[in-house]
Amino acid sequence: MKAKQFAVIGLGRFGSSIAQTLCQMGHEVLAIDAEEEVVAAIAEEVTHAVQVDSTNEAALQSLALESFDAVIVSIGQNMQASILTTLILKEIGVKYIVAKARTDLHGKVLYKTGATKVVYPERDMGVRVAHNLLTTNLLDFIELSDEYSIVEMEAFAAMFGKSLQELNLRASFGITVMAIKRESGVNISPAAEEIINEGDILIMVGENESLDKIESVLKSE
Repeated sequence: MKAKQFAVIGLGRFGSSIAQTLCQMGHEVLAIDAEEEVVAAIAEEVTHAVQVDSTNEAALQSLALESFDAVIVSIGQNMQASILTTLILKEIGVKYIVAKARTDLHGKVLYKTGATKVVYPERDMGVRVAHNLLTTNLLDFIELSDEYSIVEMEAFAAMFGKSLQELNLRASFGITVMAIKRESGVNISPAAEEIINEGDILIMVGENESLDKIESVLKSE
């Protein structure tokens, strides 16, 4: 998987989770917060960390965020600051803005001020958001532990027309296909002879490292 550039503004529990996860997955992460102590605490966990007031347009412009693949606005209690930050990011040309909202009304305002996607911490874990930023095939992500997860992923073209036995995901990657979702229904515990078709949704469980690996390998084929 090609490394991408992300910036995370607001380093509370949610923002820190996203920043650390993206960095652990091999991507460049710029962590931004107005509090010096918060920035210092995460500095060794990300690529770069800076103390910046994100409501200061000149300060944000100096970071050249318009060249990043995505910027995540994860400002905590200050709704006004999150809205203003989102507006500034839009105006300086950031391509993809993910903003955290506290309420539905807050979310609506964020969309109107330029957010590409709005997430709600009660419904979207930081880790899940991080994974969803990295692939169009990954539809859902559930962290079971620090090492294992369940993913719901659209089948890659390299899988089409092949049986689970031919793909041999368990031997090659240590991954188990728990179910296959199709328009006709859900096939629980599919047989080894089951053929993967275009449009199939695979529900798989395995180590996080293996799940990342299968994505990068099959995406490139």
